[in-house]
Amino acid sequence: MNEIYAIAMLVAFFGFLMVGFPVALTLALSGFVFGYLGFGAGLFNLLPSRIYGVVAGYTLLAIPLFVFMGVMLEKSRLAEDLMEVVGHLAGNTRGGLGVGIILVGIVMGATTGIVGATVVTLGLLTLPSLLKRGYDRGLACGVICASGTLGQIIPPSLILILLADIMNESVGTLFAAAVLPGLLLSAIYIAYLLGLGLVRPDMVPPVPQAERDAMGRRELLTKLLRVALPPLGLVGCVLGSIIGGVAAPTEAASMGALGSLLVTAIGGRFSLKIIREAVYDATKITAQMMFILICAQIFAIAFRGLGGERLVEDLFAILPGGTSADVWFMLTIVFVLGFFIEWIEICYIAVPLFLPVFQNAGTDLVWIAALICVMLQTSFLTPPFGWALFYLRGVAPTEVSTADIYRGVIPFVGMQILAVLIVFLIPGLATGLPKLIGW
Repeated sequence: MNEIYAIAMLVAFFGFLMVGFPVALTLALSGFVFGYLGFGAGLFNLLPSRIYGVVAGYTLLAIPLFVFMGVMLEKSRLAEDLMEVVGHLAGNTRGGLGVGIILVGIVMGATTGIVGATVVTLGLLTLPSLLKRGYDRGLACGVICASGTLGQIIPPSLILILLADIMNESVGTLFAAAVLPGLLLSAIYIAYLLGLGLVRPDMVPPVPQAERDAMGRRELLTKLLRVALPPLGLVGCVLGSIIGGVAAPTEAASMGALGSLLVTAIGGRFSLKIIREAVYDATKITAQMMFILICAQIFAIAFRGLGGERLVEDLFAILPGGTSADVWFMLTIVFVLGFFIEWIEICYIAVPLFLPVFQNAGTDLVWIAALICVMLQTSFLTPPFGWALFYLRGVAPTEVSTADIYRGVIPFVGMQILAVLIVFLIPGLATGLPKLIGW
């Protein structure tokens, strides 16, 4: 009977979402109703401690700090100027602005390792500029969501650190294993955008010629020095502080927040009004994100209590044996669970179920960890439950609909599945670099 409630809860969640209910309230309502029907109020006795554990997490302190950095740059219009410089540097290249966002996503992913903070920051920095320059709304949203999830696989990724502990592997080994798959995925994105510029130039237009002609070389150089290089230097310093072991991601986020004030001052846009607006918007966005995460705990407790995870496993239990089947079985479950529960829970609950199977079969766990990271990125993007879509919805302009976001990410989901297949067929992409450097 509980399994029926679990299925009904998923159907109800999808139905509420489609008729326009807010995401957070939909998560809480479906979780409370069907969890209570299955077990009564006792199921939620652990909810207070669960919520406290989420909101008191040290790592989550990076979210408001990185959001403030993005909002500060957006309010000072430095982001708009930065996109203008990138557009001029891209010249006549169709899709050049999108490629620039992918490259920024790589750097941001390496800086934060947190999907919510990266998607929100990229959304604030780049989405208005893309829409202003005529990019297809769905494609613009897809590029931002896909770029924002690169932090799940590009070191230093929190997922890799967690998997290293679960699999009893070196953190450095998994970091090295994720480098080539992360670059592969980024290269697939870039190839898609450049190819789209050839077959559908209307979707990825370059900066108009008249706009580029209006800016002389001297003005371009001045903007490059005053507008483009300081933000890039800020990101470089934040990234370097983490990789160099000088600061943790949360500490680096505080450096980024402070650095955004300095960069704004260098660009000549610093004012108390901008600070006041940035603090207000950063607080509002962070509150929205945290409310979604809190309500998601209600949904996750009910789903697990009703045997949802066991139901998902049973649905795939009839698959034939063999190591390859076991790998795809696990990846499928990771993909499905990524719709409903956080990646931390997936790592600690779903992944250990399959470790003995792979250890007994002599399967390289470094390769398995890389596959899990790429597949988990896919679940963050897949409609209607992908978390990256929810985060972008919270900061997207009113003219961008939820349907635009869903439509835009579908091609990128296909590209991520292609990347999973390539890493599956060529394990050396994950295991080669660790072996080369002796880890």
